[in-house]
Amino acid sequence: MKTIVCLCLALLNLVRLTAADNALDPAERAAGWQLLFNGTDFTGWKCNNGKPIAAPIENGALVPYKSGGYLIIQEQRRGDFILKCDVRWEAEKCNSGIFVRVSDPANPVNTGFEIQVMSGTGTGKHDFGAIYDLVPPSRNAGKPLGEWNSVEITCRGPRISVKVNGESVSTINCDAFTQPGVCPDGEKHKYKLNGQPRAVKDFAREGYLGFQDHGQKVWYKNVKLLAL
Repeated sequence: MKTIVCLCLALLNLVRLTAADNALDPAERAAGWQLLFNGTDFTGWKCNNGKPIAAPIENGALVPYKSGGYLIIQEQRRGDFILKCDVRWEAEKCNSGIFVRVSDPANPVNTGFEIQVMSGTGTGKHDFGAIYDLVPPSRNAGKPLGEWNSVEITCRGPRISVKVNGESVSTINCDAFTQPGVCPDGEKHKYKLNGQPRAVKDFAREGYLGFQDHGQKVWYKNVKLLAL
């Protein structure tokens, strides 16, 4: 009986360990994952305009809202990787985004990719899980208002793919977007540089990642990266 009790306690401690916020579990450490946000301070992070982050950390979560910049970005540039994070919001109408491969922090909208974070149940190119303005999600896998959602983004060469709450919802092969200002489905996209439409195949394959302040409060935690 004593042995069984000890095993139960050990299992309980393991569950607590793997469930801890803003920490790597043993399997993640063994696989080489990096913890990008420690839940207590802004080590490794800044605003995209170079300013210190003005918004406080709330309950172990990054809050881009009123941070002082358009994005809170990670200071190190990244190329091929898997990024995981959890995100939640409380407002019925809420808008934010996870940016990857931003080559120019002063112009993140036109020099990087945005994975849309959005309230609602839509499945368009501006809805939750979309690769913004380029690829819509196959379905809206978001949880009810106020609950935490897990997002996983894989960037490998020309391909970017997105999972929301464990479901694959969108993917892009940048090399297929050869025409400036136009998606393969024939619809126009917004991306320009120096006033001229861009071809997505020409976007940088390395850059900064970050979280967007789009005027509503959103919380991000458990920000982890595996370099590929």
